[in-house]
Amino acid sequence: MSEWKKKRFWGDASVTRVEDGFSVALDGRAIRTPGKSPLIVPTAALAQGIADEWQAQVDVIVPNTMPLTRAANSTIDKVVPQRSAIVDMLVEYGDTDLLCYRADGPDSLVQEQAQHWEPHLEWAEQHLRAPLLRIVGLVPRPQPVTSLSVLREATEALDPFSLTAFHDFVTLPGSLVLGFALLEGRIDPDEAVRLSELDALWQERFWGADDEAVENRARKATALGHAYHFLKLTRERTV
Repeated sequence: MSEWKKKRFWGDASVTRVEDGFSVALDGRAIRTPGKSPLIVPTAALAQGIADEWQAQVDVIVPNTMPLTRAANSTIDKVVPQRSAIVDMLVEYGDTDLLCYRADGPDSLVQEQAQHWEPHLEWAEQHLRAPLLRIVGLVPRPQPVTSLSVLREATEALDPFSLTAFHDFVTLPGSLVLGFALLEGRIDPDEAVRLSELDALWQERFWGADDEAVENRARKATALGHAYHFLKLTRERTV
């Protein structure tokens, strides 16, 4: 038997202004999340982006082609009710931040890590007021409690839709510092991938690229790009 798939059943997807923001309607009927909550987003730009995804569906709904819809659904169904747990999980990345763990050799790798990672840790110290320890080797050491508290406050201050994007900004590169750098536009998704894959890219210059690693890197870049676009639309206010 062929797998059942939901077929397109509407003619027009449109944006509707509602009391708490903006919704998307299919032939005049507002859509809901998988959890049956109203899908209401903070900006007309994000609602239009979601409407465009629905309008682009042809015969069968393909969720993988609807990243804005999926992110909005996740915000409402998962991030809002699990906010505290998500914040806790993200702050844990700061305690073992990728950028803080340095190789003890070869010298060329040590130099590349310092050249490309150090500016972002210095930025975190100066801009976020969160100095972090640099650790040689893989044995974990706790980061300063005061720095983690500052990073927690900054994470807790995010609205739910920004927190949804921030989740991917942190978990995909494996770095809370890179997450904040993406959040504030200091780097773009491609740069975040390059920084998070610095060790692997260094090895590839000597031993050649692994096809699976290259594909995984491309998927990471795509996912970060979707999250970056989602964040941009949540902040795009009309005048």
